[in-house]
Amino acid sequence: MPSSSHTINRAYVASIAALISFAILAAVIARSLAAPAPPKEEMTPLLLSVQDAPIPFNGSDSSTHLVYELVLTNFSSGDAAIEKVEVLGDGAELQTLEAAEIATRLQPIGTRETVAALPKSTQALLFLHLVMPEGKHPPHQLEHRVTARFAAAPPSHQEITATGGAIAVDHRPVAVIGPPLHGTGYVSADSCCDAVRHTRATLPINGRFWIAQRYAVDWEQVNEQGRIYRGPREKVESYNIFGKEAIAVADATVASTTDGTPEGTPGQYPTAIDPTAADGNAVILDLGQHRYAMYAHLQPGSIKVHQGDKVRTGQVLGLVGNTGNSLVPHLHFQLMDQPSSLASNGLPYEIDNFEITAKGIGTATFDQAESDGTPLPHTILNPHLHPKKGLPLDQLIINFR
Repeated sequence: MPSSSHTINRAYVASIAALISFAILAAVIARSLAAPAPPKEEMTPLLLSVQDAPIPFNGSDSSTHLVYELVLTNFSSGDAAIEKVEVLGDGAELQTLEAAEIATRLQPIGTRETVAALPKSTQALLFLHLVMPEGKHPPHQLEHRVTARFAAAPPSHQEITATGGAIAVDHRPVAVIGPPLHGTGYVSADSCCDAVRHTRATLPINGRFWIAQRYAVDWEQVNEQGRIYRGPREKVESYNIFGKEAIAVADATVASTTDGTPEGTPGQYPTAIDPTAADGNAVILDLGQHRYAMYAHLQPGSIKVHQGDKVRTGQVLGLVGNTGNSLVPHLHFQLMDQPSSLASNGLPYEIDNFEITAKGIGTATFDQAESDGTPLPHTILNPHLHPKKGLPLDQLIINFR
């Protein structure tokens, strides 16, 4: 017959086991009660995403700008008219685009044409440009709310509002550099942020799209009469900028040089040019911290540096020409995050000191003046503006000292 102490021990152990089992059960019940309900499952025929986070930078207008692309995928069998896009920063509305403006910014992938409606089973890029109000800091997080109407959907599902494209803003420091040229009367053609030739130059390379030219500028030059060239249009020597010295924007290492491409004839784009030859004669500088500066379309035989050379700010790299995919003599300049003018993402930058003397009317009037040699229409700024640090925006006339 067992002793009473053994009986007590067995009873004690059983009690403890019961308490532990009860505690485990209570914990499981508590977790199940506290767990959030699974999200409601619903069809999302419009998918939103952002591949490359925007980097805030200071423009020559002393405002903070953000430039990036919202990817829209129409995952349906009907065309989708994009009626409204709302950009939210840290939950607050920053910008609203209505249908008319969306139609000038929505570009199906693989094309350079804009559309008002996203065709069925199609992906497109919506090119966005935010300007922060004075005194307001750029947000930490962006999200997007898109209202679309689907042509092939039942009446009750024709209009939807999709929310997505969440992305953390990239608050990395922006490179502050010197000017790429010295002198007066330089025109910042096709510069940031809404000129389409550079900002929308999307290329599919190695399994993703790149926009190396997102912040690129084509520097041209006007004389005292406001003309881009004087003399025969087809001669490179007629252009004011031809032969000007392209200079290093920072202390840097030469990452690569390309030479040997002959001058083109002004007014004639080269035909069947390979993308790898589009830059013509070029220099790429390694500025450090994954920042690279590219100078394109230089004169053949004018490049004065070699790969691996150390250069100083203001040092002459070569002379402005008309080589590669170039219509007239100009200096194509850009910053990027890789030592490639194709498979890289364009980076914003701020030039440390320059003077803005005038502002052009727009790309169409610039193209006309470039074509026929008439004075460039512009508005003189009085007094002139002297940004301390900023990225020169589109169609400004600038002096570099």
